[in-house]
Amino acid sequence: MKFLTILAVSIGLLTASQAMERPSFHTKGTPTGKPTGTLKPGEYWWNPQLSPSGPVVVLVSIPQQTMHVYRNGILIGRSTVSTGSKGHGTPGGVFSILEKKQTHRSKKYDNAPMPYMQRLTWSGIAMHSGALPGYPASHGCVRLPYDFSQLLFKATAKGGTVVVGDGKTPTPHLASNPGLLLAPKDFSPEMLRRLAKDEYDWRPERSPEGPITIVVSSADDALYVYRNGNAIGRGAVQVSGRGSLGNHVFTLLEGSTGKPSQLAPGREARRWMRVTSQGRPVEAEQLASRIHFNPEFAQKLADEIKPGTTVIVTDQPVVRNSIPDSTYFAAK
Repeated sequence: MKFLTILAVSIGLLTASQAMERPSFHTKGTPTGKPTGTLKPGEYWWNPQLSPSGPVVVLVSIPQQTMHVYRNGILIGRSTVSTGSKGHGTPGGVFSILEKKQTHRSKKYDNAPMPYMQRLTWSGIAMHSGALPGYPASHGCVRLPYDFSQLLFKATAKGGTVVVGDGKTPTPHLASNPGLLLAPKDFSPEMLRRLAKDEYDWRPERSPEGPITIVVSSADDALYVYRNGNAIGRGAVQVSGRGSLGNHVFTLLEGSTGKPSQLAPGREARRWMRVTSQGRPVEAEQLASRIHFNPEFAQKLADEIKPGTTVIVTDQPVVRNSIPDSTYFAAK
């Protein structure tokens, strides 16, 4: 009897293991190092270290057949998808993740395998691994590359927000053409106006608590601040010296260096750890010596940041100058 019990358990574990494997007709997925630009069917980009904590929001664009994943308002991943075909369209709107199952088979469509399923409606709409032919081909679900479906499954939580933009259904502050920064809930075109020298906008009351992520863009000559997934400030930035800033990620540590801050007069410089760099590695103090913005804004920012704050420095633009539907920030 004991042998039979062990055998039954072993068979059950083997079956579960096999069920989690990629079905042969599902697209495996191909990682790419590009956070922007056109993706080929099955390609995806994943860089969660850009924003290590905070709420996750998923944006699915039916017109673009893409998915963008934001954590704390910062893009950490994107992928090609395949949404509903004609007559089986994926509905647009704002959804919550109702259920998550690593191993799942469809009760509606001939027991079809749906690994890493995340349910959006009880009527049969979900995100899961599937075949990506390069055009809408599902019965309404959002198909993902198998590898990307695994990564997304680990990053999301039950109750998380998923926005499906079809270009028709109103989706306030979230849309069918997303970019590197998530638009705030109270978005207005004024927020995209290029700031004058030393000008800044600071509204920490938009999100009083949560992790902070800062993006410094030399292309935009601007600094953007997000907390708990919401935009709370931005300011004009001037970059001195020759050459580009490069692309870097830093995280704030405990304590200070004992040296005067180059950004906030009267304060001590904070300790930063370089998480990653593309191009020539530089330290935070080296970059700080080249970046200049309103000292008053710097003081306010210094009062809010805490250990764990993430700073992303990039030479890439993060917002458009024109917004087709006036509901989102988008990458050029």
